[in-house]
Amino acid sequence: MIVVADTSPINYLVLIGQIDLLPHFYDQVLVPPAVWDEFHHAETPEAVRAWIETPPGWFELRKLTAGPDPLLGFLGRGERESIALADQVKAGRLIVDEMPARIEAIRRNISVIGTLGILRNGARANLLNLPETLSELQRAGFYMSPELIQSVLEEVGTQRGD
Repeated sequence: MIVVADTSPINYLVLIGQIDLLPHFYDQVLVPPAVWDEFHHAETPEAVRAWIETPPGWFELRKLTAGPDPLLGFLGRGERESIALADQVKAGRLIVDEMPARIEAIRRNISVIGTLGILRNGARANLLNLPETLSELQRAGFYMSPELIQSVLEEVGTQRGD
């Protein structure tokens, strides 16, 4: 499956050492120019800038053939371009965390998943220890309410029969 990713999920997955989950679930991860540019900003964490210097073969910059929908001006540039690229390539999914972008993608019939969904899938496939990984994610600055954490842990535990 080909997917398109926004900046924050990639940043967090790199920061917590779980970026290699993506090729377990997806054949190719595409990012639009705005997202690619964000990986190179001075304020981008050094670990992410180092990772993007030699990206793996499954991760690719893809140019847009048309600009993003002007009605998406309420979203950030990376989110707008990610939605446009997902639509352009008929991606199987958009990897995005920000709720306004998720809502807009769903409205446009684009399937979405976020950082937590990827980690949940990794736990279901026994590729990571979910409680430890969620703690690492919080230390990296990802906000999750205690209720959300409990919900994700219970969902994965129930799925695995724990």
